[in-house]
Amino acid sequence: MPDATDTAVCPAHAPADHPAIKPSKVGILLANLGTPDNYDYWSMRRYLNEFLSDRRVIDYSPWKWQPLLQLIILTKRPFTSGAAYKSIWNEDKGESPLMTITKDQTAKIAEEMKARHGDQVMVDFCMRYGNPSTKSKVRKMVEEGCTKILFFPLYPHYAGATSATANDAFFKALMAETWQPTARTVDPYFEHPLYIEALAESVEKAYANIAERPDILVVSYHGMPKRYLMQGDPYHCECQKTTRLLKERLGWDDTEIRTTFQSVFGPEEWLKPYTVEEVARLARDEGKKRIAVMAPAFSADCIETLEEINEEIKESFEEAGGEQFTYIPCLNDAPAHIKALSAVIDENLKGWID
Repeated sequence: MPDATDTAVCPAHAPADHPAIKPSKVGILLANLGTPDNYDYWSMRRYLNEFLSDRRVIDYSPWKWQPLLQLIILTKRPFTSGAAYKSIWNEDKGESPLMTITKDQTAKIAEEMKARHGDQVMVDFCMRYGNPSTKSKVRKMVEEGCTKILFFPLYPHYAGATSATANDAFFKALMAETWQPTARTVDPYFEHPLYIEALAESVEKAYANIAERPDILVVSYHGMPKRYLMQGDPYHCECQKTTRLLKERLGWDDTEIRTTFQSVFGPEEWLKPYTVEEVARLARDEGKKRIAVMAPAFSADCIETLEEINEEIKESFEEAGGEQFTYIPCLNDAPAHIKALSAVIDENLKGWID
């Protein structure tokens, strides 16, 4: 949050009519995917239209995709997606869980950064789709005197449909600024030791509270078309490495952990195995009656975890004969996660703040 005492002043030796300038500081702008403003039809339609019109997300030719999107998908999907959001909505605050958690993460990171760097930094967040927009938060930071901005997409793994499109929105926002701040973007942090440690601690904590140890841990990542992997997107490889590093940190063998991919959309083949099918196969064919599922690709619990994993994927497992399903929440605003994110930020501030 900006400091109300940071008043703008006319630069020394400048004429009296020179525009006042705020004291210079560094902006740290966290970015997540986004959320609809509400779960009603029109809020959902606006959000889904923005999301599904992104060529980074759906790269089909617009002349083929847009008629299908506007005339068919957006007439039906807002109802089903709205019902899913309603089932997890934070009614007390009138917002989605992703919004609540992102606000909490931002507040805790801001507190940590202030303790380390005082008033030299300003921490805020934006959403790639929906509100608050990237453009509005870049504008706010510039108005508050940020001559440098560190842009941090909250995705541990790089993907064109997540990290890259978030960066696109950031760069586009910079284009609108008369006095453009110096900018940096944060690399993926999927193999950062503190991130792996935070994941491991979340597993250990969850397992310590389960009466009967799960037969296997399913590490479910958001999926993408297999075609993107073949075009050079590193996401699949980074996910596989995260699972390996987590397994090594836990001291487990290959039989205790499995990598899968969820949220398949459209007719083409996506990264496999699909989580919803794999959990059923584990119960039916391998006799795994107790499983735990976690989703390391998400920095905060959202529709894909709270509704898809905890409802659809859980149901698939139980219908195939599974008996004990444990969902391990995302890292959210856990102290170990805030510690990891703060460390990544400090590493990327080198040279800007000593």
